[in-house]
Amino acid sequence: MTIITHSLNVAVIGAGTSGLLTARELLRQNHQVTVFEKSDRLGGTWAYDSQIESDDGLGLDPNRSVVHSSLYSSLRTNLPRPLMGFSDYSLEHKSYGDPRMFPGHEEIMKFLEDFGNEFGVIEVIRFKSEVVGVELRDGKFVVEVGGGTTVGEEVFDAVVVCNGHHTEPRVADDILGIEEWSRKQVHSHNYRVPEPYRDQVVIVIGNGFSALDISREIATVAKEVHLSSRSSNVKVSRLDGYENMWQHSKISRVFGDGKVVFQEGQCIEADMILHCTGYKFHFPFLRKIGVVHVDDNRVGPLYKHVFSPQLAPRLAFVGLIYNQGLLFRTFELQSKWIALALSGKISLPSQDEMLINIREYYQEMEENGIPKRYSHSLNFQFEYVDWLAAQVGYEVDDRLKQICKNAYEHLISRPNSSRDTFVL
Repeated sequence: MTIITHSLNVAVIGAGTSGLLTARELLRQNHQVTVFEKSDRLGGTWAYDSQIESDDGLGLDPNRSVVHSSLYSSLRTNLPRPLMGFSDYSLEHKSYGDPRMFPGHEEIMKFLEDFGNEFGVIEVIRFKSEVVGVELRDGKFVVEVGGGTTVGEEVFDAVVVCNGHHTEPRVADDILGIEEWSRKQVHSHNYRVPEPYRDQVVIVIGNGFSALDISREIATVAKEVHLSSRSSNVKVSRLDGYENMWQHSKISRVFGDGKVVFQEGQCIEADMILHCTGYKFHFPFLRKIGVVHVDDNRVGPLYKHVFSPQLAPRLAFVGLIYNQGLLFRTFELQSKWIALALSGKISLPSQDEMLINIREYYQEMEENGIPKRYSHSLNFQFEYVDWLAAQVGYEVDDRLKQICKNAYEHLISRPNSSRDTFVL
């Protein structure tokens, strides 16, 4: 691998949390940085948009008018304040009008805006500039950028992809009879407020944070809410504290007349199916590069979820991981790792060594029966963040790990009130 020791011209795709952190770390290493952001503001998924993709409730039409953010109006963080900041820019002792331990999305957005201004990142963001293509020419990255009706090309030494992964919906399309369903289907990407669900019988598919949050909110106005989970450990019952909300097993099949049959045998006639089933990684602008592909939501091959072995360190990703309580710190460490590698201050393994490591990781997943789609899920473990920290000479505060563990345990023990009863 060639060690690079001079300042590079780097394109960062996206001005969400990952893009802001990446730009900050690259600037600290004296690289030239341009952040391309297709909207008119920073924040990525934290930039609330009341608009929905009304022409396609499931978000499956590739020609639809895409809304980037998937935030619903009442959304609060899943993680307490100390875990939502960075190593040298904390949210724990700041307040922007919402001092709760688990603040709403507006609080995070204001925090990110302040971060962008504090470190000069705002000055290198080019708003209303969508990256529509990236290709290699003569060893350089040619980035096609669209803004309005024009498309132009710019040349860079390196590209860091930070475009998020809460925009392209995954739906439960493997349900028997789902194509015959004649009533309304919506993905949580297009959920904002509960009012459209008033007096409806709603089936909510999913058992993640958003499914639970949204179903409880819908239950305040809906006639009935029926949660369907794929988990084999689910207890079929009415949910505690709710008269109109039930937990069911996986859907067995649906019928064109609106009936939904669950695996436990119960049949419900529903008005709507709401898919809280997550999102797909989506990088249409990388098609011409041809070295990174998405297979059942596995982005690869990538070394440690960050570097493309064939083009390392000049093509990298920040923010793919999830199900890890120290997400913001992890994104920060990924950004530091990339900036230092591009500066030649730290070395990466050879291409062959990286590919061997990737194959070993995939093999370990297969041997443990972990589906491919969970390749970037860290299952609330800290080994990865500790490994990253060691690469860049940093140590993650054990206090943060303990807060994360305590918050998760509190959520399990008090699922309906965990955010309002958790204390440090």
